[in-house]
Amino acid sequence: MYISKINIENYRNFKGNNNIVEFNEGVNVIIGHNNSGKSNALRALDLVLNVGSSKRLSIDDFNKEVTIQELKKKSPKVSITVTFSESKNEDEFSEDLVTVSTWLTELKSPYQAQLTYVFYLPEKEEAEYKRVLANIQSDDVEQYWLAIKHNFLRKYKSNIYGGNPDYKQVADSENLRKIDFQFLDAIRDVERDLFTGRNSLLREVIDFFMDYEIKNDSTKDKLQQQEEIVQLKREFSVKASELIKSLQIRMEQGKSEMLSYANSTGASFGNAEPDFDGHIMDTELYSALRLIVKYQTGISIPATHNGLGYNNLIFMSLLLAKMQKDASGDYLGSNAKIFPILVIEEPEAHLHPAMQYKLLKFIRDNIKEKARQVFVTTHSPNITAAVSLDEIICFHRKEDNTLNVGYLGKAFGKDLTSKAYVQRFLDSTKCDMLFAKGIILVEGITEQLNMSLFAQYEGYDLESNHISVINIGGRYFEHFLKLFDSNNEYTIHKKVACITDLDPVRKENVKDAHFEKCYPYELDQEKTKYTYKSYSNELVEKYPFDRQKHEPRKNILCFSQELGKGKTFEYALAYNNPDCKLILTASISNLKELTDIMDCYKQGKPLDQLLKLMGTQGKENPRIAANIKKYTGPDNREHLIASRYLNSIKKGENAYELAVALEDNLGKKNNTNFKVPTYIKDAIVWVCS
Repeated sequence: MYISKINIENYRNFKGNNNIVEFNEGVNVIIGHNNSGKSNALRALDLVLNVGSSKRLSIDDFNKEVTIQELKKKSPKVSITVTFSESKNEDEFSEDLVTVSTWLTELKSPYQAQLTYVFYLPEKEEAEYKRVLANIQSDDVEQYWLAIKHNFLRKYKSNIYGGNPDYKQVADSENLRKIDFQFLDAIRDVERDLFTGRNSLLREVIDFFMDYEIKNDSTKDKLQQQEEIVQLKREFSVKASELIKSLQIRMEQGKSEMLSYANSTGASFGNAEPDFDGHIMDTELYSALRLIVKYQTGISIPATHNGLGYNNLIFMSLLLAKMQKDASGDYLGSNAKIFPILVIEEPEAHLHPAMQYKLLKFIRDNIKEKARQVFVTTHSPNITAAVSLDEIICFHRKEDNTLNVGYLGKAFGKDLTSKAYVQRFLDSTKCDMLFAKGIILVEGITEQLNMSLFAQYEGYDLESNHISVINIGGRYFEHFLKLFDSNNEYTIHKKVACITDLDPVRKENVKDAHFEKCYPYELDQEKTKYTYKSYSNELVEKYPFDRQKHEPRKNILCFSQELGKGKTFEYALAYNNPDCKLILTASISNLKELTDIMDCYKQGKPLDQLLKLMGTQGKENPRIAANIKKYTGPDNREHLIASRYLNSIKKGENAYELAVALEDNLGKKNNTNFKVPTYIKDAIVWVCS
């Protein structure tokens, strides 16, 4: 069996009674932005499944997003339901089914069982509760919560019900103990249980793995194994007796002097005198063992001298060993656990990226041997990149603070091509999109490096708004957008702004001709020779942005240049800044030519004066000059500068140089007047709103 889902009602930031999270068999990696509910989901699991944890809640464990009228009507209650489902190929007579037999809600295969934790005010207190709250005359909801805390919280009860909670059948504690729930929270002190045999964790593990080569020898039956272990204990006892005898010989004279005081104090009476005796068992010497780290050089140091990250890894390995011990029927008999669960909150604590990746790989490879299910919460893109899409569950809080749960593996439906593409390219940098509150997808490095600066020029801060800018390296938006389209099941409903180019194209009217990119001012100039399209980007049609229309229901919008004026990002940059030399970086070829053209533009000179400054080399310049003369629009000079700028840059180098120039300018008191292209401004405003 496995935990297939949890439903959390009115616990912490889980509002209402329909907060359902579905789980996979094996590894479940829960991600999301801060305060999305990841840790609280693990705490909810702990309340239901951890027999040893406290079941009492504080007043702040209730979800407080309720009205005064709702509080007056009925006392608040927390309810958490965990559902178990039958695994594939599970034996119908398995211990799993026996354990959950009294919790079943579905008898037919695949069976289902439920455990429900409730924290509630008993019915007999309800009348007094309503009377006390009715007498409060305040519009401050906190006053009502304070009244509940001081007058009723101590009267609240907790129960764990098995099966349908309406029947209020309390789950039997013996079967609950069959669940081994191990929780490593984010703020953990591994030294408490780690370093010496005096500590419970290390002591238990040592005892289980003592004589493991005999216990694990499949060529011997249980009786043979036990006899050999008993013989080793006898031999140890003989050697230990020799040690005790050696101590007694060394103490013989001193003992008589030391105990002579017994006669003086009256401790010796009735012919009885104090003496020393003793024996040592192997289990008693565990406390003498300490954990060390031995290097290949032969140097050994105590584990207490390790870094926190290294000791966290050692602690996790020992915990997995303990879970193996607790699940051993040979060792514990009927007290053995049958359903081990490992829960790790933020495993990246104190671990550098390579170690994070290795840890997750180890957990995935050893899941079936050590734990039946693993639940991990993380803020680490490195950990997220180390697991498959099917293992990732994404929490996202919508604008009304309700929970949206995305299941990355299921979001693609039957589109295995897109799923494989995203799985391949969702590395530690692109994984950042899964943690952000909003996303800007761009086609190239220049947009990626400069988007945060563009936002600052418009008075926005992408980092403060938790907006992630992701460069997808071309027009591969559709693959990624399948993760976010709110019209489909299992997706993550966060805002996604796609910034894309609006390249116009044309093709010759001859057989087998193909569309090729052209300049905006060339559109429809030679219809007898060419067939034109004002753009070749289906994304613009599928997710159109309309500046005049507010579309709050859409969570994906596409932003591009103005029809008939747009081409590429670099083209738009120069078109909107025809006299801004800030964009003329050192790596640009034809730098002097562009500087002279911009000066001429600023002086208000006509197009023909600008054309005289343009070189004639190459195949593009004659084409630009010839076709810009045919263009009758009032913005012909802007198009000329944009064309020359586009054909003069080296995109990689220009991206970095432009970012440096824009940042320096932003910090100056009398900075250069730089204009962010309108479509980029629209994207920033929308995604940050």
